[in-house]
Amino acid sequence: MERKSQVNLPKPPAGGWGSVEGIVHIYGESWATPAALETLARLNKPGGSMCTSCAWPKPVNYHPFEFCENGAKAILWDTTSARCTPRFWKSHTVTELRSWSDHQLEKTGRLTAPLRYDREQDRYVEVSWDEAYSAIGQTLHRLPREQVVFYASGHAGLEASYLYALLARVYGNNNLPQSSNMCHETTSVGLKRVIGSPVGTVIWEDLAEADCFFFFGQNPGVNSPRFLHPLKDAKKRGAKVITFNPVREQGLVAFVDPSSVSDMLSGHETQISDQYHQLRAGSDIAALTGLCKAVLEADETQGGTVIDHAFLAEHTHGFEDFFDFLRATSWATICAETGLSEDALRAAAAVYMAAERVIGVYGMGLTQQVHGSTNVGMLVNFLLLRGNIGRPGAGCCPVRGHSNVQGQRTVGIAEKAALVPMDKLRALFDFEPPQKDGMHIVEVGEALLRGEVAATISLGGNLLRAMPDIARLQEVWPQQQLTVTVSTKLNRSHLYPGKASYILPCLSRVEIDEQATGNQTVTIEDSFSMIHPSIGHREPASPQLRSELAIVAGIAKATLDPNPKLCWDDWQADYGQVRDLIAATYPEDFHDFNARIQKPGGFWRVNAARERVWKTPSGKAEFTLPERLNALDFADAPGRYRLITLRSNDQFNTTVYGYSDRFRGIEGTRDVLLMNAADIADAGLRPGQKVSLLGDAADEVERRVDGLELVSFEIPRGTVAGYYPELNPLIPISEHDKLSKTPASKGIAVRLAC
Repeated sequence: MERKSQVNLPKPPAGGWGSVEGIVHIYGESWATPAALETLARLNKPGGSMCTSCAWPKPVNYHPFEFCENGAKAILWDTTSARCTPRFWKSHTVTELRSWSDHQLEKTGRLTAPLRYDREQDRYVEVSWDEAYSAIGQTLHRLPREQVVFYASGHAGLEASYLYALLARVYGNNNLPQSSNMCHETTSVGLKRVIGSPVGTVIWEDLAEADCFFFFGQNPGVNSPRFLHPLKDAKKRGAKVITFNPVREQGLVAFVDPSSVSDMLSGHETQISDQYHQLRAGSDIAALTGLCKAVLEADETQGGTVIDHAFLAEHTHGFEDFFDFLRATSWATICAETGLSEDALRAAAAVYMAAERVIGVYGMGLTQQVHGSTNVGMLVNFLLLRGNIGRPGAGCCPVRGHSNVQGQRTVGIAEKAALVPMDKLRALFDFEPPQKDGMHIVEVGEALLRGEVAATISLGGNLLRAMPDIARLQEVWPQQQLTVTVSTKLNRSHLYPGKASYILPCLSRVEIDEQATGNQTVTIEDSFSMIHPSIGHREPASPQLRSELAIVAGIAKATLDPNPKLCWDDWQADYGQVRDLIAATYPEDFHDFNARIQKPGGFWRVNAARERVWKTPSGKAEFTLPERLNALDFADAPGRYRLITLRSNDQFNTTVYGYSDRFRGIEGTRDVLLMNAADIADAGLRPGQKVSLLGDAADEVERRVDGLELVSFEIPRGTVAGYYPELNPLIPISEHDKLSKTPASKGIAVRLAC
């Protein structure tokens, strides 16, 4: 049935009846089993499963409903009664399915049996687990070790992730790219450079003590809706919220609490942002420069009473050079780059200076830029000025995406050898770990284009669809000798099979994981570095499904040479044994792991920066000195626009639940381009017109997305926006953060064509 698209609809507040309606719609669309409701009642609580959507923390004092709209959609999507059985392939070919939308592919339902691609038929056919493992192992045996990639999506628990990293290293490489390479790797690299920690410094209790929040490039209404509850509480006690974002996002404008009967009946809206500054895409460095400059000027006129000079002297390095930079940078230059007035920036700085405890919140609006690490460093500069790191109610708060994306890095899924205690792995498992750095996801893409990747094993995810330059990569992906994906549902990556290709269906986190010692608990790490247990209670969608850990063990046994220290069967039988291995490998973070996982609210991995212990070369927090005032690598030019990619309210990463983006007033379509009304007029175009978007990168590679409907939108001039992953073909694989190589999805040079 053809969808009817509508744009420029009224934009309701976050939450409210729209949230309830969104959940009900997906409940009907996914044909979720009635047991899904019981799963939601246990979600993010002791004795239940942890959400498979975002990595927002799970509090000790939980609410009756400890889930958000997006979390509910994820659970309903997983507990669908639809099944994509081997019979499905008798009616469909891989080539035919390439014309299906991401949403249509997902709606086929849960995968039920392991599958092998049959090239002659252009279909997947059922295969036994033993046959799949054996064929995968035989192929991996003969391939060059450095050309095999072990990708992880951020979903699998700590136990499976630890063993997956071990599998890769015993196999012989550190090619362990992860989904964070495409989002918050800038945090892992950028924060570590300036505060000595790759993660944020905030814990749950800080949210209740802060009297001010500064948001940069983060959208809680879509990406972390449960954040809106502590923000509502903060507003009740008089805290201020200041937002910098090119797009006016409803989650940072107003919120109706769905868990409050009175709010729902009365329609009472909590106004979230006290100030909302729509700066030009990529200009956060300039905005933060303006904020810091205003603080410095106030300090100099008020006798040095605004900046925490004692803190700077004891705990930081490089502030004198940074102050010189601020004095030398003119307000005119700052305002020209941001599109904001000096008065607006001074007003935001005044709120900062009046606050005692400030939390700096950011998302991929800062990290997915060519100079994203400088963005992160500048936010840290801003917080350091008044000692807002390392004390209660204050700190740096990156909001991560996938549910265990941070935790996987913690237990060894990392391409950089120096991040992993290889000496402990050597002692525990009696092998020589590889010392050469592996490939980052950008390097994987570049190697694919050169024909230098022989196989990709994907522990979850939809890697090909998530990557930049997807049109170019789709052409070369099938040239690999082997592609293997561990999946719950059909996705686009399955439609570009290698010469040998397998889909291995796994349990979802809410399903019973029955092994020799009973139903197994897995663990995950949230954005605040808290470790939580998760246990499933739903019957598996198919008796043939296996856990992620069991699949890792099966591949390992078929691939690796025998080693008495590698007890794959024992580890599969009892995940507690794997937690003991994690504790032995990372004793500072995971000592007494099995005993501590039952602590309500999880247990905290110690973060030295929160204690004002700076694990940097200088032993202090480092001020960043920016080389430029925007995070882009291209200059403005006539007809050139700055593209940012967005998620809709009806998706999680590459999973598209539906076509409703009510927060932006768009229904029934994802093929849109949001653009300032004046820019539309100046280009001689009109709202509703179909246009093409062309890449305008310096490499002169042709990149193009056609059939986008122009939508007049409240967005800065010169900035345009559209949906991820539909616009990924416009993102060059070479456009990425200079330090972390995170793709620059929030600052791409494009042009329009009719």
